Amino acid sequence: MNQMIALYLSALRQVEWQQPENFNFPSQIAREWLLEQGSLSRLLKTYCQQLNVDLLHNDVVLANKLDEQEIALLSQEQCLLRKVVLKGDGEPWILGRTLIPQSSLTDQPHDLTQQGEIPLGLTVFSAENVERDALQVGWAKTPNGLCLARRSRLWMNHKPMLVAELFLLNAPIYAKESV
Repeated sequence: MNQMIALYLSALRQVEWQQPENFNFPSQIAREWLLEQGSLSRLLKTYCQQLNVDLLHNDVVLANKLDEQEIALLSQEQCLLRKVVLKGDGEPWILGRTLIPQSSLTDQPHDLTQQGEIPLGLTVFSAENVERDALQVGWAKTPNGLCLARRSRLWMNHKPMLVAELFLLNAPIYAKESV
């Protein structure tokens, strides 16, 4: 993993998460993206010809490596930690960090440990019972300036996972609104 990605991941872990109703959205487009309830991967696909995933990390992390907020939103158990970069037409758009508790990996229609370079949102939102809650938003202080971020808990078949997404500077969320 290159140093810039490590810096972005660090910035994502340091976001001061806010409730959407307390957040000052920079634009209507940003509001729509950050509050999206469906699959971010599906939304991204509408903005490009080719959506690709660079899988950076897909391995177990022990419960003692989770922070207090993560434990409160999930549980204190070991998790699959998945880190990816979603790219639209080759441009890095989203840095994603997902924690999937060990108990959430069982009795699922898909083996999420073998997700590989398939966008997680496409798999999760193809399940019959999917919900999103605990949505929080914020700004990440990255080496290239402030970037928008969001974090939410996804429930797939009544089992949680925590997804944090950092919108990199080339992402469509920053598109200028037409007047």
